[in-house]
Amino acid sequence: MLVIVTDTQILTPQQVCQGCLLADCHGQPRWRQGKLGCAIRACGHSPTLCTDPPEAATYYECQMGFRVANIGSD
Repeated sequence: MLVIVTDTQILTPQQVCQGCLLADCHGQPRWRQGKLGCAIRACGHSPTLCTDPPEAATYYECQMGFRVANIGSD
């Protein structure tokens, strides 16, 4: 499950990605085969893998500057 992480909140992609031009046609992050693809499709380069905070979830920083985490299973 993908979530958006801010300094003070955990949000669903529906709350953040609906108006993003890099999201898919359903207003969701472009998550394919275990990789965040929003920036890859729209901008031609890979999202940044964040190493902070070092928890079990994998964090990415999307092109719009949000931290996206994959928690649990796909």
